[in-house]
Parts: sequence; C-alpha cells; structure tokens
Amino acid sequence: MSEETDAPRDAPEPVDPAEPSTPDGPPAGRGGILTRLTAFTRRHRLPVAIGGGVLAVTLLGGGALAAGMGVGNAGATVAPATAEPSPTPTPTVDPGRPVPAALPAAARVRTCSVADRAADPRLANLQAQVVNAATGEVLYDRGGTTPSRTASVMKVLTSAAALSVLGPDYRAATTVVTGAEPGSVVLVGGGDVTLSRTPSGTETVYPGAAHLDDLAAQVRAAWAADPSNPPLTKLILDASAFGGDEWHPTWDPVEREDGYMSQITALQVDGDRDDPGANTSWRSTDPIGRAGDAFAAELGGIASIERGTAPAGAAQLGQVSSPTVAQLVDKALVVSDNSVAEMLARLVAIETGAGNTFDAINAGVLEGLQAYGVDTTAVVVVDGSGLSDSNAVPPSYLTRLFVKINAREGNLGVIMDGLPVSGVRGSLSYSDRFAGENAVADGAVFAKTGWIETGYTLAGVVHAQDGSTLTFAVYALGDVTDEAKQAIDTLTTGFFLCGDNLGNF
Repeated sequence: MSEETDAPRDAPEPVDPAEPSTPDGPPAGRGGILTRLTAFTRRHRLPVAIGGGVLAVTLLGGGALAAGMGVGNAGATVAPATAEPSPTPTPTVDPGRPVPAALPAAARVRTCSVADRAADPRLANLQAQVVNAATGEVLYDRGGTTPSRTASVMKVLTSAAALSVLGPDYRAATTVVTGAEPGSVVLVGGGDVTLSRTPSGTETVYPGAAHLDDLAAQVRAAWAADPSNPPLTKLILDASAFGGDEWHPTWDPVEREDGYMSQITALQVDGDRDDPGANTSWRSTDPIGRAGDAFAAELGGIASIERGTAPAGAAQLGQVSSPTVAQLVDKALVVSDNSVAEMLARLVAIETGAGNTFDAINAGVLEGLQAYGVDTTAVVVVDGSGLSDSNAVPPSYLTRLFVKINAREGNLGVIMDGLPVSGVRGSLSYSDRFAGENAVADGAVFAKTGWIETGYTLAGVVHAQDGSTLTFAVYALGDVTDEAKQAIDTLTTGFFLCGDNLGNF
C-alpha cells in the first residue's frame, strides 16, 4: 500500500513568494483570476453587489467560463453576467394536518340491574325491551327485535288500527229491511257483537249497547204505517257482512267452551254469552241462530226463520247502532274482550278494502298502523284478539308504538285511557297482579295484559320512581304456568324502581 504523503484535495494552493504582490491582495500569478476579481470587487462594490449572486454561481459551477478567460488579461473590465430567468415554480398545496373528528360524547353508565328478576325461571323464554319514552333510547333489551306471539297484547295493535281507519266515533249498524216475499223482513247484521237481547235500559257487559226490543219497535211501527202490508210472518237473517270461517283454525275450542270467545259472525247478540252481564260466560256454536230467535220473539208472529241476504234497494224499516269505536277499544283493553277485538279487526279489514275474512285482517290492520310511522315489516297479524300462536310482533314494535300512545298522537290517547292500571283498573287490578312487594308500583304501570296456553305478556307505559317515563314489552313464552304473571309483574316493578338508570346487563 502507498504512503499517504499527498496533501488533502481541498487544501489551499500555497502562494509562491517570488510572485509580486498587488496592492489589493495576493500575487497575480497563479490564481490570478481570483486576485483580479477581488480587486475589481473592491473598486466596483455597487455593480458587483447587484450581480454578485449570479456571478458567484457562474464561477463555482462553470468550468467553461474559467477556461475562456485569458490568464494575462489582468486589466480587463469584467461585465456582470446575466443569468437566464428561472421558471416560476408551481406552488404546491399544503394538504395540512388531518383534523381529528370530534370525540363522541361519553355514554352514560347505568347501574341499576334487573338481572336477578329477569333470571326467574317462571319467565321461561324471556323476551323484553324497555325504552326511555322521552329520548327513544333503548335501556334494556333481551331478544327485543324477534317477532313472537303476543297473546292479548295484540289488542293494542287492533285498537290502534281501528282508531286510524274507522275513527273514535264510528258505530256499526244493525238494520232491518223489507224482504223479497210478502210478510217478510231481513235482519242485517253489521258486525255489532254488542247488540243485546236484554230489555232497553238494562246494563250489560257492553255499556252503550243497542237493544233488540228498540229495533223491533221501529220495525213494527214502520210496518204498520203501510196498511197494504200483510202480517209479518217470516224473518230472514243476513250475516254476509263477515265471510269465511267463524272460528280461526289456530284457536283452541276451549276458549269458546270456557266463555272467553264467541264465533265471529256479523250478527249476534251479547257476544253470544249465556249471561249478558258476565264477561266470562259460555258461548254457543250458532250465534246467528240465537240472535234470530231473540229478534223473532221481540217482533212476534214470526212463523219461520231463514238465512239469506237482503234484496238490493230494499226499504229500511229500522236501525240501531253499536257503541263508538272509542268505547269498544276501552272494552277490548280493560277486560281484554276477545269478541270485540275481532269485531274491530274485521271492520278495519272491510273498511280498507282488504276483505271480510280472517285472511284479510293482516293487510287491513297493517294498513291502519301505517299512520303511526312505526315500521311494521316484522309484524304478522293473524287475528284481532291475539288468541293465535301464529301472530308475530317484536317487543321493539310495541315499545315504539307505546311512545306514540303515551304522547297521545292522533287518536291514540283513547288507548292510553283504556289501558289497565296496576292496582287500580282492569286486568291489572285483580288480586293476583302487582301484589306484595310489587304493590310499590301500584298506579304507575299502564299496560295491556296477555295470556294464552303458550305464553304470558305485558306491554305498556311505566311512570318510573325517578320521574322518567318508560315504554316496555315483556313476553314469557314456552312452558309457562299462571305464576308467570307474578314474575312479569316483578320484572316490571324492577323497571319502575330503576327508571332511567336501568342498565342493560
């Protein structure tokens, strides 16, 4: 390897002492160009100051410029070099630093638990949802979006549809018209199951019900007003306003035998009860025939009774009307009257043009519910009363509908006023409801009860202990006993105690 004896590449070149010096700096021999430029700069400071930047760049970067200058031209005047203008660079947009999105507000931690109450085995397969009625926030959910059978809570949907489609003041009419044969009249049922065979002035289970004796008196007077009329001898029964089956195939016949439901016909009296004054009373399999017999007895002189339809354009001889829809809703809710609920559902289906059979109820009721703006996509309505296991309504639908009911939107205040109240009114005032420790919620729970062989339900509004208002729906489905009612009440009392602090755990 070679010895490192050479000077570094960037060391200054040594000055030869033999070279003569100039007044302004180093000798003008080797390195003369730099010497002359230095002297020139001292004599012409202003011009060089103007062009100095360009000249320096030219000297440092231009070996060609140095080669073209004579070494002996010490007295020549060097003109400032003119550089080509540089193109103006295109400005770039500073994208800036990304701005972080606003942090979401911290979710409230709710600490009140109903976990022990919800774990009660008497609830079997529990589905439930609770919503803050003021904010719409879901506070508690257990399978709340799953459509399931509702039992009699279905009457809330039926009532809401009736109030939308028919209106609270609607009344169903029962009329009598002249028959096609001399001496005959036709009794035309309009779907009023509350029409009573009891004497006018008698209070039945249906406040405001019309009476057959009133209708018969109108007919006799109208008939006698035309001297050409022969004696009345024949009665024709027209129940064609309702079509299809009179008993839904999914219903248990025990409901009829135990007195909870009548056959669904457009012509019947007292809900076809044996006892017009008892909510629960045995029902027959021929409500049309029973109504015909009762009316014939009021008319007198009737020799034969037949089934048929009224002639087109027949003269009306008399008419009576049912209680209003608002009164019927109250009856359907407060004591859970099944026959009235089916009457309302069928009238809704007819009014909407869906039809007059059980199969038309789904389309009719869902059309009626559209007015409230709650999504009914998951809802299936098989009947108006809720007796069928085939009904399907998610608890979440009920909690949203009850927000509207609590706010009394449209005519929904009728439902709010008709709900049973814990310890105060209707089916929630019975001795086995909200008893013992659950009595703390007396007067605070406004809700519809439900019961079928495969489930117990409760849905409505809670005025909670902390002043908040909650809407809720609880289903206890499957292998349940009558004790499921108490378990539901205990869970609902938990909602009352927790209020808006109810935790979803």
